[in-house]
Amino acid sequence: MARSQYAVIGLGRFGSSLAKELIQLGNEVLGIDKDEEMVDELSDELTHVVVADSTEEEVIRSLGIRNFDCVIVAIGNDIQASILTAILLKDIGVKKVVAKALSELHGKVLEKIGVDRVIFPERDMGIRVAHQLVSPNLLDFIELSDEYTIAELAVPRRLSGMTLSELDPRHKYGCTVVAINKADGVIIAPTAGDKLEEKDVMVIIGTNEQIESLEREVIG
Repeated sequence: MARSQYAVIGLGRFGSSLAKELIQLGNEVLGIDKDEEMVDELSDELTHVVVADSTEEEVIRSLGIRNFDCVIVAIGNDIQASILTAILLKDIGVKKVVAKALSELHGKVLEKIGVDRVIFPERDMGIRVAHQLVSPNLLDFIELSDEYTIAELAVPRRLSGMTLSELDPRHKYGCTVVAINKADGVIIAPTAGDKLEEKDVMVIIGTNEQIESLEREVIG
């Protein structure tokens, strides 16, 4: 999986868990927060950390943030700072801006100013979001335990028409397709002869490594 550059603005509980998981997934992460203590806590865990006010354009520009693949606004309780930061990031041309919303109304405002994806932390854990950012075909990700994960993967066009026996995820990658969500319904416990079609969603169980291997080598 390609190594990408992420910036996480706001290193509270959600932002720090997201940033640390992005590092675990092999990416470079710049952490930004106004709180020096929070920045110090993560100085050994992230690629770079900076104490900065994300609403100040000159400061943000000086960090070269426009060149990052994705910037996540994970600011805690300051809705105004969150919105101003998101506007600034869009204005200076950041490729992809993801922002945490503190309420439905906050989320609507973020959408209206052009944020690419709005996250509601009470629904979306930082770890889950990290996996979804790194793997665009990964629609959902739930850790069942330290070892096992359930993931939803969208079927790309090039696998359309392939049967599960041809894909053979259990033998090749060690993970199991437990369901296929199709336009006309869900197939629970699919058989080897069940065919995959573009835009189907496979529900897969396995270890993180097994699912990442399948996603990297087959889904693309």
